[in-house]
Amino acid sequence: MIQPEADPWGFDEAPVETFADVLRPQVPDLIALTVFFTFAYISFRRKSIPLKYATLVASVAYLGFYKSSLISITDVFRLLQADLPLFRSTLAWYLLAAVTVVSTVLFGRFYCGRVCAFGALTQLMDAVLPARLRFEVPRAIEQRAAWIKFALLGGVLTYFLITKDITVYRFVEPFWMFTLVGTTPMWIGVGVLLAASVFVRNAYCRFLCPVGATLGILSNLTVFKIKRWSECSTCRLCQKTCEWGAIQGGKILVTECVRCDDCERLYADEQKCPHWRILDYRARKVKVLPLTPA
Repeated sequence: MIQPEADPWGFDEAPVETFADVLRPQVPDLIALTVFFTFAYISFRRKSIPLKYATLVASVAYLGFYKSSLISITDVFRLLQADLPLFRSTLAWYLLAAVTVVSTVLFGRFYCGRVCAFGALTQLMDAVLPARLRFEVPRAIEQRAAWIKFALLGGVLTYFLITKDITVYRFVEPFWMFTLVGTTPMWIGVGVLLAASVFVRNAYCRFLCPVGATLGILSNLTVFKIKRWSECSTCRLCQKTCEWGAIQGGKILVTECVRCDDCERLYADEQKCPHWRILDYRARKVKVLPLTPA
């Protein structure tokens, strides 16, 4: 009797891919991202200007030009469709997305101020370009212009839900520029945005970014908010210092604040913040009061 050939199609010889096999090539990216996020968090906690700019440089170099990995409006599209990437093969993306969401709920728009490569690029431009080139947007105009990004977010989401056209991202965000691949009109648009950032600091992030608008809405859940002193309701020092238009009197506008540290360093400065100067004045006043006879 002729015995049938065992496994004639060779299925028994085919290797079975394990999760370890899938994970192994992703480990370098996961480690690099973890190191970057740790460094960004340390710079945030220490309120150090040198560490902050080192983080911004790392963001542009690593997340921008090397990895071209940023949170995009296309990720919001995927979320709306419940069409997220396969988890086991895109662990780095899930790590980036998780850190973005968790940090936003905990601290506000930490991603915009520390992680986003395009935002980091415009902040670095603002730091190195002459201040005389900048135009300070009047407060009344700034407050109204800040709503443009929310209107843009609503318009883009409506368009996508109707058309399912994911390529609309090319017209509302410049993050693709880090791939160095784009059409001539797209590069012209990026050039206009960067030129605008020379004269109006962080123009795209403050007024046009739909991802920033999304995180701004999520920032209403922020747990650890910036502390305020009682004097903040009348003092305007932090409001004048804020480069993002995120302070109105004693109120921090969580939808606009990117946790840039400027006001936090200022109110912790005992030589500049009126809160400490008032406390010092009161303490000295008490010391010089004459003793009341018994």
